[in-house]
Amino acid sequence: MIIKYNNKKINLFVKKVSFFGKIFGLMFRGKNTSNLLFEFKKNTQMAIHSYFVFFDFLVIWLDKNNKVLELKIVTPFSFNISSKKSFAKLVELPINNKNKKIIEFFVGKR
Repeated sequence: MIIKYNNKKINLFVKKVSFFGKIFGLMFRGKNTSNLLFEFKKNTQMAIHSYFVFFDFLVIWLDKNNKVLELKIVTPFSFNISSKKSFAKLVELPINNKNKKIIEFFVGKR
């Protein structure tokens, strides 16, 4: 999927989650798991959490055209992570070596 951010584009490989995938997200997975895409039928401001996620990850909130609305690095066992804007899609990117260049594109070197 192509994502637009600061007048630039980046191609991300993501796995679209099912209904049950939306419930569990990155919970109980290792940090080398797939990047996850959550799509919603209409815009939402639903909050997420990182209970039982044992690694940092980047969450990216997108509009229906894949334009970045907001992003945030999330730490394990955080509660009530939300966007200030309503969104149509959400991407969870584990912070790992495979995603190093992608994370740097969005937030710079860590």
